[in-house]
Amino acid sequence: MKKQQRLSLCVFIDAFGWELARKHAFLDGILALKAPLQTIFGYSSTCDPTIITGLLPRDHGHFAFFRYAPSRSPFRWYRPLSYLPKSLMNRGRVRHKLSQWFKKLHGYTGYFQLYNMPFDRLHLFDYSEKRDLYEKDGINSGAPTLFDELRARGIPYFMSDWRQGEEANLRDFKAALGQRPFGFAYVYLAAMDAVLHAHGTHAPQVAEKIQWYDRQLRDLIAAAETHYETVRLFVFSDHGMTDIHDLCDLIALVEPAGLRFGEDYAAVYDSTMARFWFLKPGARETIESVLVTEPRGRCMTREELAAWGCDFEGDTYGELFFLMNPGVLICPSFMGEKPLAGMHGYSPEDAGSVAAFMSSVPVSPLPNRLDDLYRLMMREALEGENRLE
Repeated sequence: MKKQQRLSLCVFIDAFGWELARKHAFLDGILALKAPLQTIFGYSSTCDPTIITGLLPRDHGHFAFFRYAPSRSPFRWYRPLSYLPKSLMNRGRVRHKLSQWFKKLHGYTGYFQLYNMPFDRLHLFDYSEKRDLYEKDGINSGAPTLFDELRARGIPYFMSDWRQGEEANLRDFKAALGQRPFGFAYVYLAAMDAVLHAHGTHAPQVAEKIQWYDRQLRDLIAAAETHYETVRLFVFSDHGMTDIHDLCDLIALVEPAGLRFGEDYAAVYDSTMARFWFLKPGARETIESVLVTEPRGRCMTREELAAWGCDFEGDTYGELFFLMNPGVLICPSFMGEKPLAGMHGYSPEDAGSVAAFMSSVPVSPLPNRLDDLYRLMMREALEGENRLE
């Protein structure tokens, strides 16, 4: 195959935040710049749609996986599972197998995981990522993604399969280089997130993983340069990671308040925040009077949520958000029962939350926040096709 002129290679590394990027040697001699990148409030379920649409959460419609919506719940028929022994049903392996079964049964194509959602309450909730974000009609609001735009314009590109492991995605990219020309590529690498959850940011496993990425991407660039005259590399993450130093059993604080779950209120206890819906008069005041006694977190204001693009119409993802201080983990939570060494999903202003952006070429304007990545990638894809608009 004839050597092509230019490739814009975008590499997404989950959780490779600015605090790590500035402290560790990484692609020295290749990267022309390394800079902090403001993340979006929430988890990867919020950040990833923002990256590929250029929209804030209120506009793309994604935030957390579970939201109170009993009339739309796909889990109404699974309540009998709550009668089975918790010692069995709360095992990670059992939950994973059930998640796979549920996903297949309902025909979901997006990321689906039951986590630690209680089976006696699951029927009250809907799941927000039923469709593959990266395929047509994957975004809840109906907004087009970067990849929708490229498909519509007939611009050839390479995109990793997010379901696969990192080695498979690296191998697939190298194989694609020799099969067809494309001027834009999006390589998805997600294993760093799990390493940081398990070990925290200072563990030797983290430094080893960064060195592994260094070797793999140098090899990737060398492979690409055999097919392209110019390879423009962009490496970025969705968020950073904060080391855990304290655990908070927020459920045990709220449950004794005398309110009935599903009748007076509903809640989802994520890893770093709790989200509440109020179903009866007085429930909000009762919940707030309890939460104010927990000094390791705070109730967020509507102004904060609006500034972060998380003021959802109809309070889709919660009427009240209680956010933990950085480094405090809600445990147990609806996400898990075991402590973690690292977690994300705190305030975007927290130093550990900040994502990273790195490039082998000068970039102007420099991306400031996750939603700016969409515009950069679209510009790169169009310029690669000599079709800049």
